[in-house]
Amino acid sequence: MRILTHIAGYVAAIREFIAPTYRPERYYMRGPGPACARRSHALGFGAR
Repeated sequence: MRILTHIAGYVAAIREFIAPTYRPERYYMRGPGPACARRSHALGFGAR
């Protein structure tokens, strides 16, 4: 049974390498980051 688990893991890894699944939540930002906040405060555009 453990051998089948290992084989299934290897097959999943090979499949992910050959045809990766697209997961948008990995790539989309959810708003401006801290660098943007620092720039806007340095320029005087920060929220008051």
